[in-house]
Amino acid sequence: MASLSLLRLSLSNPTTSLYPKPNYPLFQPRTRIAIKPNRHHLITPLSHPDSITNNSPTSSIPHSTSPPPSTLFSNWTPPRPLWRGLSALVLAGQVAHRVLTGRVHRRNTLQQLERVGPGSTGVSLLTAAFVGMAFTIQFVREFTRLGLHRSVGGVLALALSRELSPVVTAVVAAGRVGSAFAAELGTMQVSEQTDTLRVLGTQPVDYLVTPRVLACILALPVLTLLCFAVGLASSAFLADTVFGVSINIILDSARRALRPWDVLSSMIKSQVFGAVISVVSCAWGVTTHGGAKGVGESTTSAVVISLVGIFIADFALSYLFFQGAGDSLKYAMG
Repeated sequence: MASLSLLRLSLSNPTTSLYPKPNYPLFQPRTRIAIKPNRHHLITPLSHPDSITNNSPTSSIPHSTSPPPSTLFSNWTPPRPLWRGLSALVLAGQVAHRVLTGRVHRRNTLQQLERVGPGSTGVSLLTAAFVGMAFTIQFVREFTRLGLHRSVGGVLALALSRELSPVVTAVVAAGRVGSAFAAELGTMQVSEQTDTLRVLGTQPVDYLVTPRVLACILALPVLTLLCFAVGLASSAFLADTVFGVSINIILDSARRALRPWDVLSSMIKSQVFGAVISVVSCAWGVTTHGGAKGVGESTTSAVVISLVGIFIADFALSYLFFQGAGDSLKYAMG
């Protein structure tokens, strides 16, 4: 009976329900979060009803640590000429070690010998002939006026053997051979051909540098002897045809003045000059960078440094070989 009365009451009053509503919400509002590019907080609430805060721990990005203090030479780079000079010394040591241990590429050495020797003979002989004739003009004019025409041949022979022939030959080789060495190795360096040799298991010093250095050291003494002979012959010919000094007088005076040490010192100088030219040119070539412009700069710089090195070495060797008073001209006058 009680249930029937309650049913009638609910039908008569629709606002009255058999099951009262709870006094709390069934669905809680959700908290929406978004990641913002904040330095200290990665998660921040966008909105939150009922003043409920997000108690999740916040993560922060640590501050970047300061760089370590720089040392004295950390940002210092050596000047390029100093760096190249040191590389030339290292390269010379490596070549000497290869030669002493017998690690020489013979075929490449023969090719470079043909290139340095016969390839440079014509230019060297032509230059020596005209240099000898130019000096003959000066010597014959002055010595004939003093009545010393019999000593002209001795003076010419000493000048050609001790100084002119080795220096002229080295200058020609530096301009012709040294520039070619620097350009070739510089082109190979910027085009990464030297790296290809290393990948193939071949050392560039063995294959490229050592044959060129040996070729210059072996070929320049022979060229120097040929230049001395051509220079003396052209001087005697000019003195006989232009100034009336007999060829026999010139040659006899030269024979009396010359000593074996004069010719030997000339050959030693030529070997030193050849080593300077080849080592400097190869070192400047293998340290090239910067494309075609760098190749041109390395070639020009190699020739200039080679010439300066030739003149410095010539002074040092002359000071070492010829000290004290000489008596060669005493024998040249007969």
